[in-house]
Amino acid sequence: MSERISALIDRLSQVLPNIGENSCRLIHGRGKTLPGLEQICVDWHAPLLIVSLFEAIEEPEIEQLCVYLTTLQNNPLIQSVVVHHRYRREGAWQWLFGSEHAGFFAHRNGLRFGLEVGRQQNVGFFLDMEPGRQWLEQISAGKRVLNLFSYTCAFSVVALAAGAEKVVNVDMSSRALSRGRDNHRLNGQDTSNVVFLAENILKSWGRIRKQGPFDVIIIDPPSFQKGSFVAERDYAKVIRRIPELAGETCEILACLNAPELTEAYLPRLITETLPELKLQGRLAIHPDFPEQSPNHGLKLFHYQYSNTGKSES
Repeated sequence: MSERISALIDRLSQVLPNIGENSCRLIHGRGKTLPGLEQICVDWHAPLLIVSLFEAIEEPEIEQLCVYLTTLQNNPLIQSVVVHHRYRREGAWQWLFGSEHAGFFAHRNGLRFGLEVGRQQNVGFFLDMEPGRQWLEQISAGKRVLNLFSYTCAFSVVALAAGAEKVVNVDMSSRALSRGRDNHRLNGQDTSNVVFLAENILKSWGRIRKQGPFDVIIIDPPSFQKGSFVAERDYAKVIRRIPELAGETCEILACLNAPELTEAYLPRLITETLPELKLQGRLAIHPDFPEQSPNHGLKLFHYQYSNTGKSES
């Protein structure tokens, strides 16, 4: 057996006994803290185990890995295992056992979020964003929340569960927003105070502004999405709009997932663009996602804005 597969099996044997109902990352090789496993990640979404390979490995290693993973069907908690070859365009999902047509969900403290497994590259729920969800959960009660680049609206579900007064989700993908509606329904949430706007954010400030003002603004854009958003070009455009969107006091979560941009990049950009924003701190990286470098992985910054010249409406 190769050293890499042996190391992976040893690591899995350590973490699998601790799996429970909540979704989590079991192995984060991409953080480069596990020698030999740099291109391997393993995620748990009960009862599904996803092993993600970010670069091709030798065929004998694939066979060794699959033989081991197949033995996991003896674990009563694990009903399905799939290997995701993320470097492939075709045939990226390799099911080892379990039904690929079953409905799978991410689980978070009693909340559920639908997953698309076997189709898209991303399953629809980002585990590394948990510090942001915890932050939002703590401040959402009675607040009006603007969720920019909302994707499948996980932030919205968490905010509503925490007692938010209103949530406005904005994303240019109608399909993602439809999945967001489904996530609210999955959790039995009343969506009468939830808004879903299928808009190109950079071209729709007037429509977004009409839904405000907001007490909490989440900015979670793709770092690079051809034709819609490029962080280095467009992030400042979003920051400049905060004064017209914010209530008297507004908490802001500014997110950036771009390893090529340093930890200092976003704070510097925000200071240059809107110095009135006051940095409250960077949220700690979730322990499931250890990183060798602070520049890699997800960067989450908490800011506060005081719009004292503007009355509530």
